[in-house]
Amino acid sequence: MSLKTHWLSNGLRIVTEHMPTMESASIGVWVQAGGRHERLEQNGIAHFLEHMAFKGTARRSPLEIAEVLENVGGYLNAYTSRETTAYYARVLKEDVPLALDVIADIVLNPIFDERELEVERGVILQEIGQAHDTPDDIIFDWLQGVSYPDQAVGRTILGPEERVRAFTRDDLAGFVEEHYSPERMVLSAAGNIDHDKIVAEAENLFGHLSAHGSDLIEPAKFVGGEHRTNKDLEQVHVAIAFEGPSYRDKDIYIAQAASTALGGGMSSRLFQSVREQKGLCYTIYAQSGAYTDTGVTTVYAGTSGEDVAQLTELTMDELKRAADDMSDAEVQRACAQIKAGLLMGLESPGSRVERNARMVGIWDRVPSLAETVAKIDAVTTQGVRDFIGQMGTGRAAMALYGPAETAPCLDALKARLIA
Repeated sequence: MSLKTHWLSNGLRIVTEHMPTMESASIGVWVQAGGRHERLEQNGIAHFLEHMAFKGTARRSPLEIAEVLENVGGYLNAYTSRETTAYYARVLKEDVPLALDVIADIVLNPIFDERELEVERGVILQEIGQAHDTPDDIIFDWLQGVSYPDQAVGRTILGPEERVRAFTRDDLAGFVEEHYSPERMVLSAAGNIDHDKIVAEAENLFGHLSAHGSDLIEPAKFVGGEHRTNKDLEQVHVAIAFEGPSYRDKDIYIAQAASTALGGGMSSRLFQSVREQKGLCYTIYAQSGAYTDTGVTTVYAGTSGEDVAQLTELTMDELKRAADDMSDAEVQRACAQIKAGLLMGLESPGSRVERNARMVGIWDRVPSLAETVAKIDAVTTQGVRDFIGQMGTGRAAMALYGPAETAPCLDALKARLIA
């Protein structure tokens, strides 16, 4: 396998990874234009735009977009995150030029037909309704909101219903004009591909675009707080967040090891203590997420209204204990899980194309697997203990949804970490 990069003169970045034993390839365009790039009145528009990309271009109808890759056995998809919108495809190796042409078409040439806009508006409103009916989805939007209040990074990706109802064709076109410039795009391909041919095609399809200059985002500030929605559900859904390192922070792998040791599998502390020994829940886990300039370490669980106080208090007690006695064996196991997850995940073109695009977006290069593994191996037990200990002295956020009347307040739970 060989990894190559190339920059077009207008700033568009290209990264390819040749996997000669594959019969297929994944290819896509990652645009640094997500929820964080929206002004308040635009909240939800990046996601709306992602939907509209499939609703017709100057060259293809919505049905033709749906059929063109499926006719050759491939597929086309997209997603919106807080920092990125991605459009990607998986096809057989001989159909890579077709996939790239389709992706360029939907990214650069959407027509925003008024009738299709109204149809898709209804689809997105249904998606918002579905999210509100899915407690273990919506609770993370609420948690993000209280972690980063009154900031773009804290707002929901789907946007509020009233704004989605109001977006116009001009609003969508304006967001494209403002943010879909070549220096904010990464074209990534992996599988049985030819780097030089992809560069030539990219020059043909994207080379005419003009760069806009740097795209500034509002710096994130983790504030913290509590959101509590009491509702007659079968369970209380609880999510607790602590500020963590950004993608570029040297402590990012320490944070990942800490969250994995705390709640990353069946052998983790929280799973063993809260579920296996006390039987207080079916699901409990911890995870670390990161952005350009901030990050969060999150614990999630679902439990009954009768058990929510004991569960949340025990969770805090386990965090406090872990800061004092996290063992070498636990940290080594967590690091092994992280490495295995990374390496196993890269056995498909789709995983590699995603990682390469993300790394180029962050670093303007793709760190080698050996470099990444070395950083994971450098994580120490004391480093993990110190990181967990700092969680207790920093700011925190909590969201609860369900019969949460008996759940302790966030301040009472934080006090257990420093008692």
